[in-house]
Amino acid sequence: MKIGTAVPGEHELAAVKHHFVQSHSVHDDYNASKYESEVILLIDQLFNKHDIILMVGGSMMYIDAVCNGIDIMPDVDPEIRNNLIAQMKEHGIERLRRQLKKLDPQYYLQVDLKNPSRIMHALEICLTTGKPYSSFLSSGKKKRPFSIIKIGLNCERDELHKRINERVDQMIKSGLENEAKKLYNFKHLIALNTVGYKEFFAYFNEEIPKEKAIELIKRNSRRYARKQLTWFRNDSEIQWFHRLDTEKVIRFIEDKIQK
Repeated sequence: MKIGTAVPGEHELAAVKHHFVQSHSVHDDYNASKYESEVILLIDQLFNKHDIILMVGGSMMYIDAVCNGIDIMPDVDPEIRNNLIAQMKEHGIERLRRQLKKLDPQYYLQVDLKNPSRIMHALEICLTTGKPYSSFLSSGKKKRPFSIIKIGLNCERDELHKRINERVDQMIKSGLENEAKKLYNFKHLIALNTVGYKEFFAYFNEEIPKEKAIELIKRNSRRYARKQLTWFRNDSEIQWFHRLDTEKVIRFIEDKIQK
C-alpha cells in the first residue's frame, strides 16, 4: 500500500530513522490497542538513545492510544469476523447497525454509525465474549513516564483542499490504479476499506467510471481531513501553528523543554 498510504520518499527515510512504515501486512489482525503496546515498547528503547522523539501523522485513534492509552480488548474469533464481513458485503451496514443496537445500546449511541470498521469491531467483541463492547471501555487516562508536547499544523481551507486534490493527482500519476489492482483480491480486508482503494475497487467492479473514482478519492480525502480537524481541535492540549511557521514551532518546543 505504498502509494495509497503516502509512504515517505526514499530521501526522507534516509534522512531520519522511521518506525512503523510498511511494517505490517494487510492480513495482520491489527488495531490501535496493539499499536499502543508496540509503540510504548519502542519508545522505552528509543529514550535510551534520544531525549526527544517525534510522532507524526493524522490517525486520530492511534495517536490518542499512545498519548492517553486505550482499553485492552480480547482476541476476536476469526470465524465471527469473517461472518460479519460477509454480512456487510451482502446486506450492507444497516444490518450491522441493528445488531449493535440490540447487543450494546450504550455504545450504539456514541459510535460513528457511518463507520463500518468501528461497528464491526464492536460487534466482534460482543459476539466473541457475549458481553457488550462498552463494558470493556474505561474512561481513565494512562500515565506516561515521559512528557508530551502536542503540535497541530494548520492552513487555510482553500489551500488545504487544493493540496489534497494535487496530492491525489500525483498519486494517480505514480500508479495508484495499478497498486489497487494488485490488492483487488484482498478488497474484503478492513485495511483496504480505505480512501484511495475502495473507490478504485468500485471502478474495477464497473460500478462507477474511472473519472468518478478519482473524483470520489478527492472528495473523501477532503471529508477525512475535516474529521481530523474536528477531532484534533477538541484537544485543548494541542498548540496550533501555520504549517510554514517552522521557526515558531521550534521555539515553542525549546521553551517547553526548558520549563
